[in-house]
Amino acid sequence: MFVMPIVLAIVITTVQNSTFELVNDKKVPLLLLNKDEGIAGKELEATLQKGGMFTIKKLSAGEDEAVLKQRLQNKDALLGLVIPQRYTADVLAKSEHVAGQALQSVAVNTGDSTASKLQASASVVLFYHPVLQASFRQGIDGALNSVLQIVQSKYIVRQLYSAINDSAAIPADLEQQILTNQTPIQQLSVSKDGGHVIVNATQHNIPAWTVFAMFFIVISLGASIVREKNSGSFLRLKTMPTSITLAMVSKQIAYVAITIIQALVIFSIGKWLFPVMGLPGLDFPHDKASLLLVIVLCGWCAASFAIMIGVFAKTQEQSNGIGAVTIVLFAAIGGLLVPAFAMPQSMQGLMRISPLHWCLEAFYGLFLEGGRLKDIVTILIPTIVMIFLFQLIAHRGMKKQGLV
Repeated sequence: MFVMPIVLAIVITTVQNSTFELVNDKKVPLLLLNKDEGIAGKELEATLQKGGMFTIKKLSAGEDEAVLKQRLQNKDALLGLVIPQRYTADVLAKSEHVAGQALQSVAVNTGDSTASKLQASASVVLFYHPVLQASFRQGIDGALNSVLQIVQSKYIVRQLYSAINDSAAIPADLEQQILTNQTPIQQLSVSKDGGHVIVNATQHNIPAWTVFAMFFIVISLGASIVREKNSGSFLRLKTMPTSITLAMVSKQIAYVAITIIQALVIFSIGKWLFPVMGLPGLDFPHDKASLLLVIVLCGWCAASFAIMIGVFAKTQEQSNGIGAVTIVLFAAIGGLLVPAFAMPQSMQGLMRISPLHWCLEAFYGLFLEGGRLKDIVTILIPTIVMIFLFQLIAHRGMKKQGLV
C-alpha cells in the first residue's frame, strides 16, 4: 500500500521528466545525407548544428538512402534527413523569384528572373523510426521548418540587398540583425496568488499519482468488508451492546489515516528525495492547512468508495477485481492518464462523474495554480457530495442485507 504507489510515482515522473528534457534540453541524434554540393546545402548543415536541437551524424559521400534506412532500423538514430542534389539551385531560384516580385513595385531592374516560372522544388526528406510518436514528430517538423526558413530567408535578404544597393554582398552584421531581430517570447504561468509556479513533471505527477494511490485502498478496505460479512463479524457485532455505526466509523478513521500518511510520504519523497535523484523537487503550496484538508477529504472519499464496493461485492476476488478496474477507469476519464484539456468533447461531461477528477483538480488548484481554500471550494463541494453519496449507498446496501 505504501511501496507500490511510491515506486509508481517515481517511475512515471522520471519517464515524463526525461521526455521533457529530450524535447527541451537534450539533443536528438539525426543522420544526415547531404547530396547537394552547393553552398546552401552546407549552410543548412551549419544551421542544423547551431540550432542546438540535433546531434548531427553525417553519412559519408559513398553512402546512400539505403544505408541511412538500415542505420535507422538498427537505431543508430531515430531520425534521418536527406538534402536533395538540387537544394542549392532551388534556394537560389526561389530567392531570385521572391526578390523580383518584391522589387517590382519600386521598379528595380532584376533581369528576367521575375518573369520565369519556378520549377517544382526537390523535397527535403525526413525519415523516422516508427517508434517515434506523432506528437514528437510534430515538434521535430517545427524545428526543421524553422531551420529551412532561416536558410531560405538568408538568400532572399542577400538577393534584395544586392538588387537595391548594386552590391555583391550584404554586411554580415546587418544580415544577422535582419534574420534574428524578432520579438522575444516570455513564458509565465498564471497563478491565483500572483506568483509564477515552475511547472514540471513533478508538480503534475506527484499529486496525480498520489490520488491514484489513495483510491487503491479499495483493494484492502473492500476486501476487509467482504471478509467480515462472510465470516459473520457484522452479525456478531449486532449482538453486542454497541453500535455498528461506531465500528464502521472506526474502520474509516483507520483507513483515512493510512491514506493521509501515504500522501505525506509521497509528497515528502517528491520534495526531498527527487532533487537527490536529479529530478525536479516538489514545491508545496503556501496554504498548508488547505492542503491537509484536501488530503483528508480525498482519503475519506477513497475510503467511502472502498466501503461501497465491499458492501455489494460477494467475494474478495470480486471486490478486488471490480474495485481495481473501476479505479483505473475513473483515472482514465478523470484526467490522470490523459490531461483533461486533451480529452474529446464527448468525454468532458463524463469526466465529472469520476471522484478522482475532483480530487486531482483540488490538488492542482493548490500545487499548480497557487490557490487557497476560497479558490477550491467549488471543487471540494462535488467531492463532499460524492463522499455522502457513497456512504448513503453503502448504508442502504448494508441495511438491505440485514447487516445494520
